[in-house]
Amino acid sequence: MTLHSDLNKTTLEAFSQRHIGPRDADLQAMLRDLGFDSMESFLDACVPTSLRTATPLRSGPGAAEHQALRELADIAALNLRWRSFIGMGYVNALTPPVIQRNILENPGWYTQYTPYQAEIAQGRLEALLNFQTVIADLTALPVANASLLDEATAAAEAMSLAFNAANGARRRFVIARDTFPQTRAVVQTRATPLGVLVDIQDRQDLTLDEDTFALLVQYPAADGCLFDLAPLAAQAHDAGALLIVATDLLALTLLKPPGECGADIAIGSSQRFGVPVGYGGPHAAFFATAEKHQRRIPGRLVGLTRDAGGGHALRLALQTREQHIRREKATSNI
Repeated sequence: MTLHSDLNKTTLEAFSQRHIGPRDADLQAMLRDLGFDSMESFLDACVPTSLRTATPLRSGPGAAEHQALRELADIAALNLRWRSFIGMGYVNALTPPVIQRNILENPGWYTQYTPYQAEIAQGRLEALLNFQTVIADLTALPVANASLLDEATAAAEAMSLAFNAANGARRRFVIARDTFPQTRAVVQTRATPLGVLVDIQDRQDLTLDEDTFALLVQYPAADGCLFDLAPLAAQAHDAGALLIVATDLLALTLLKPPGECGADIAIGSSQRFGVPVGYGGPHAAFFATAEKHQRRIPGRLVGLTRDAGGGHALRLALQTREQHIRREKATSNI
């Protein structure tokens, strides 16, 4: 773009001065207050020499946007597309162009046009509310959140919720052996600081005692096996424990949902809804539960309310566990 007047140039310079800082004079003032005469002496005092490089970064010259995009596309083309036979919850998916154009690329989802939430646009809140609604419908559980990392993390959060619901009186968490191995691994890691004993058992021969606070099963199982959740829910509840179901959203379009089978919590990955496999993730997880556990559900929940003028407004509706406990006791990664 060629500037045709000094006025335009002055306007652009004024914009950069307002939005790009701090200026040199500001830097010098801050350095003087801190007792340093230069940025180099400040860095020498703050950053160990073992973490610094003595040679300039080889970043190369700058590039225009179209040049940078072309270079990035060339680098991405070096990736080799292999077919994965591992499975374990990761399935390649296609996103229909009509969904991509009208939902994912719709600026209404991410353009901030009302100031109700300074930290998140109303459009994104609407998208998250729609996501929560879909999860609640497919799982048949009334409360769903909008922010967890992946299925294994969601399983660990479900364990924490169930443990807290038992008020720490029980210490045993049972996992069916045909649950995804990465889920079992993350749960075991997160159980250690809580003092929880993770007990892995065959699903066909489960033993739940008075110290068991929850049972986690995979539905469908890691080997694709389908089974009736209702007897497992009854067995868990008879033992005073909660039933947690790690499930597949696409499968739930055909299978009886966990909520209708008596499950207390349903978790899983939304990767099946078109998120690329991406060399293993991470992928957006989902977490749904009964209303009595809504104050313990991790992450964010988006809700619909009314503004002062009576119009509809979206907001982060519910303060969840992390806002009600001291930071040093928090175990959530969200």
